[in-house]
Amino acid sequence: MEAHERGFFTEENSVEVVTDRNRNAKDERLKQVMEVITRKLHEAVKEIEPTQEEWFQAVMFLTKTGHLCNEWRQEFILLSDVLGVSMLVDAINNRKPSGASESTVLGPFHVADAPELPMGSNICLDQKGEDMVIHGRILDTEGKPVANAVLDVWQANDEGFYDVQQKGIQPDFNLRGVFRTGPDGGYWFRAVKPKYYPIPDDGTVGKMLTALGRHPYRPAHLHFILKADGFETLTTHIFDPDDPYINSDAVFGVKESLLAEFDKVDDAKRAAELEFAGPFWEVEYDFVLARTKGARG
Repeated sequence: MEAHERGFFTEENSVEVVTDRNRNAKDERLKQVMEVITRKLHEAVKEIEPTQEEWFQAVMFLTKTGHLCNEWRQEFILLSDVLGVSMLVDAINNRKPSGASESTVLGPFHVADAPELPMGSNICLDQKGEDMVIHGRILDTEGKPVANAVLDVWQANDEGFYDVQQKGIQPDFNLRGVFRTGPDGGYWFRAVKPKYYPIPDDGTVGKMLTALGRHPYRPAHLHFILKADGFETLTTHIFDPDDPYINSDAVFGVKESLLAEFDKVDDAKRAAELEFAGPFWEVEYDFVLARTKGARG
């Protein structure tokens, strides 16, 4: 009797032997997932043909990545981000109907209990940075305004830091706010022009990026979570198209449809109306929400 017929492991039949051992799995989804992962992993090993030392280095890389994880830092999510896996999972789980705004990754700095503010509020609490006004409408895929939509907004400051990264330096809830649209679906608020910033690059993922000749930077952006009854929740960004890293986001989060125009405005009358001291940036961007299945307009 041949080795493969008796279930003995060989280089040639490795996938079949391993997956066959899982035939009594109690969860069919787990069985399917492990079959695919085993097959792809074995294919990679057979193509790469790592040395024992290289394989040990890979194991130690994963071990050190795990050691870096705690309640404030998730190095494995960071690894998923820079490999493009986070964005791929996001794309698969957020396939939108034609015309709906595209999603992108949540990021690690969302705060669930940001305050709800009156429309037009300035979310910059420390008066640092270049003034900016952001406005637009929340629409459905037929172009109708979405009333009572909730916008949860947050961003980094002009130095590339979120408030939770600078406790005691930035005020709590700096550059964060929650807004609710009226009947016209319109929104507007004041903020400051965000800046590009590096993802945490002092750990295993950062060292990997350096070894691969890649930078750790994310281009300047604002975060949004948009919710409304009868519509799918949208988690997304809008990006500055002139940012130096717009074509090389470390986590692959940029989509062409999410590029907004950041216009510099030098209009003393408008600046005074907005309570700005001088020239400011203006961004206009409409979001389009997809209805949940079965919801009617």
